[in-house]
Amino acid sequence: MAKKEETISMIDTLAEFKELKNIDKDTMISVLEDSFRNVIAKMFGTDENYDVIINPEKGDFEIWRNRTVVADDELEDPNLQLTLTEARKIDADCEVGEEVTDEVHFADFGRRAILNLRQTLASKILELQKDSLYAKYKDKIGTIVAADVYQVWKKEILLLDDEGNELLLPKSEQIPSDFYRKGETVRAVVQKVDNYNNNPKIILSRTDKMFLQRLFELEVPEINDGLILIKAIARIPGERAKVAVESYDDRIDPVGACVGMKGSRIHGIVRELRNENIDVINYTNNLQLYITRALNPAKINHIEIDDKNKKANVYLNPEEVSLAIGKGGLNIKLASQLTGYEIDVYREFDEAQEEEDVNLDEFKDEIEPWVIDELKKVGCDTAKSVLELNEDELEKRTDLEIETIREVISILKAEFE
Repeated sequence: MAKKEETISMIDTLAEFKELKNIDKDTMISVLEDSFRNVIAKMFGTDENYDVIINPEKGDFEIWRNRTVVADDELEDPNLQLTLTEARKIDADCEVGEEVTDEVHFADFGRRAILNLRQTLASKILELQKDSLYAKYKDKIGTIVAADVYQVWKKEILLLDDEGNELLLPKSEQIPSDFYRKGETVRAVVQKVDNYNNNPKIILSRTDKMFLQRLFELEVPEINDGLILIKAIARIPGERAKVAVESYDDRIDPVGACVGMKGSRIHGIVRELRNENIDVINYTNNLQLYITRALNPAKINHIEIDDKNKKANVYLNPEEVSLAIGKGGLNIKLASQLTGYEIDVYREFDEAQEEEDVNLDEFKDEIEPWVIDELKKVGCDTAKSVLELNEDELEKRTDLEIETIREVISILKAEFE
């Protein structure tokens, strides 16, 4: 009875492996056969005279042993040889020197051998699964996948794909306004696949530039077909993004194609990115024009470019400076990322205005130079340009502390009193 139970147990084990995903049939048969042969070789010293037949469809197996028939008094190795008397119980017509094949029941090997085999199989199959999962997602890096939320933790979300594989979406790779509950479906790009001690760790991202690019490829057929090329992307996740596009077909307007009729194409992307504002601009090799487009909607008077240091000084009318900088400095930050040039904005005054205002450099005796440089970075190069902004706005745009800002405002106000 015990033997029968053990045989059934082995068939159940094989039936489990038959259901495994991500592992092709040939590999599975090979692993199973190797495992059986290892156990046989340990028990009998060799597995060369054994045939192992695996049936993965039914989840069962057969082991056949081939032995040479010898005279009854010449038996030396019971594993390789069989006496004539015993042989004729299997095949009545056999003679000395012939080979006789008989079936071996694995249950006869004993309980320990069966347990060893189960452990070996489980270990090898798990290893195969991990290798297969790693290879599968390594090929998917940079592509969008959909997965269901399984568990929400403080620092990351655990997701399961349609095959039950675990994927991770860290907090740092989520859009700030992302909020998910268990069971919801999440779309994200596969950012990287790590392999720690043969344990694949699949990291997803919704903040990566590649996620935005892949969304454009899904929504805009011309990009997917290669007629329009995305040249550069700058992005502050959940806030704003700028995308530079170029068309290989003169008949296609790249910006219009990306936005779609009444914004139909871009609206889907904006919704997926939690209402992230997306500016699509025409790419050009003319750097001055490219910077001008990147700083849109501000109207620029002229630009001085320093190619060596990758810097650009942009001059605008005073009323255009706030547009160029944008809310919280987002517009100028994204324009710098998109073009690859550090952009500084400067006000241009007519003579009457210039007489009334005072350049910040005039205050170097009272205000520390690094504070003046910090203000210039956000386009505040004169006293009045600083005073036009309130304390909160200056704190948002610069890296200055509120006490420093109050001190600067106090010094500048004193100049005009």
